[in-house]
Amino acid sequence: MSDSELLYDDIHIAFLEDIWGEGYLSPGGPEEAARVLDGLDLSGARVLDIGCGSGAIAVQILRDLGAAEVVGIDVEGPVCAAARRRAEAAGLSDQIDIRLVRPGPLDFADGSFDLVYSKDSILHIPDKESLAADVYRILRPGGWFAASDWLIAHDDTPSPAMQAYLKAEDLDFAMASPGRYRQALEGAGFQDVGLNNRNRWYLGQAEAELAWLSGAERARLEAAHGADFIADQIKTWTLMVEVIRSGEHCPHHLRGQRPL
Repeated sequence: MSDSELLYDDIHIAFLEDIWGEGYLSPGGPEEAARVLDGLDLSGARVLDIGCGSGAIAVQILRDLGAAEVVGIDVEGPVCAAARRRAEAAGLSDQIDIRLVRPGPLDFADGSFDLVYSKDSILHIPDKESLAADVYRILRPGGWFAASDWLIAHDDTPSPAMQAYLKAEDLDFAMASPGRYRQALEGAGFQDVGLNNRNRWYLGQAEAELAWLSGAERARLEAAHGADFIADQIKTWTLMVEVIRSGEHCPHHLRGQRPL
């Protein structure tokens, strides 16, 4: 992937970390990253982090949640480099393995992991059914898939408001409905499939983020990231708040267990 094709270059990494905290590239920072795993025991677990971003979640899963090893994968070089630096700075390089991968099937043996985790990254993967089957394959019996992702409320043509938002994001979003995710997970063989709609939570977050972007912090943000860049982000957040408010944009927590 060339630098011109990157979705998350160093400019975007710095901006997103400014919003959500150092090492976090998705909403809610460490608190929301941990909520995805509420009730799961990670003690001694080997974890795959799909779309590991700049690495703070891998460190969190090890340092705070008791896992023994995390393999983080991402398709972009800058975030992998940032994740490796973060693991090294935390003194966890021997337990965190960051791998730059190509889009496609997961290159791991059957039954390789106790937990497969993802935080707001599988919306970039169009084939939810193949992903669910692949995750099921690499989990050990009794292992869990636990993720957060951005969903759309339906599988019909997006509304004009959603189309305007997606055009402003200018990212390769492949959003799917809760029904499609449930069907993909159950079809792959997962049991105890659960979907938790986080729309109301994220509406409050996004409204606060928009106020922060356009308020007293704007001058500092423009100095740090560029005035045109921040203006574009304010436009995108404004459109995003509209489709979250309507319920069409509906982030969810997703969970399922491979039977013993």
